[in-house]
Amino acid sequence: MEKEFFEEPTELEDIDIINEIRDENIVIFTKNLFKNYEIGDFIVKAVCDVNLKIKERDFIVLKGSSGAGKTTLLNLIGGLDSPNEGTIFSNGVKITDLQEESLSTFRLINSGFVFQNYNLISTLTAEENVMFPMNLAGMTLKEQREKAVSLLKKVNLGDRREHLPFQLSAGEQQRVAIARALANDPPIILADEPTANLDKNTSMFIRDLFNDMKKDSKTIIIATHDDFLIELANRVINFENGKITSEE
Repeated sequence: MEKEFFEEPTELEDIDIINEIRDENIVIFTKNLFKNYEIGDFIVKAVCDVNLKIKERDFIVLKGSSGAGKTTLLNLIGGLDSPNEGTIFSNGVKITDLQEESLSTFRLINSGFVFQNYNLISTLTAEENVMFPMNLAGMTLKEQREKAVSLLKKVNLGDRREHLPFQLSAGEQQRVAIARALANDPPIILADEPTANLDKNTSMFIRDLFNDMKKDSKTIIIATHDDFLIELANRVINFENGKITSEE
């Protein structure tokens, strides 16, 4: 993957960053990151001068009140959104320099996303939703189906693979979303409140799934208030008003 996207840096600052990333096994590196949104006459500073280093196999929890900017930061780190200012390196690639087509391909291989509202495709079955990113990555249909079935069994939904999203409970939809996030075996998993509005038993099951990802050496970044997930973290970053305020 790095060979496909990596270009030798031309700026001295970038060369220093690349050397630091390699020396310290840093997976995510952000420098002076800003993201603003204009709402009418107002400017909302969602992310304000964020500097962050996340190492390989880190399990990071972002904590903060609603509206603190956690989702925006996740979207920036994952390449779903672009900053107004600042630099983001992901797995040694300066994604803030990538064009949209290259960024989309990089995202597909590099990151798995778990959204609070699941974001399943309503017209596709559970199995087809899990197959979707594999299809984009160019897997054969046979490989897609075999892996989708295996992943759905892993999340205890092997018997629900032909169901459409509206036929699944909230917890089942989130488990499909997790299976989809794992479809291309990405090294980085980003999750936004993955247990929000779920009952305790389902939350515990999803916690176990994230614990399995941790054992599989994934780098995991979760925005959550869930104590079950926070217990798994090796770093808890407190985020308020678009800024990192402290770290536990």
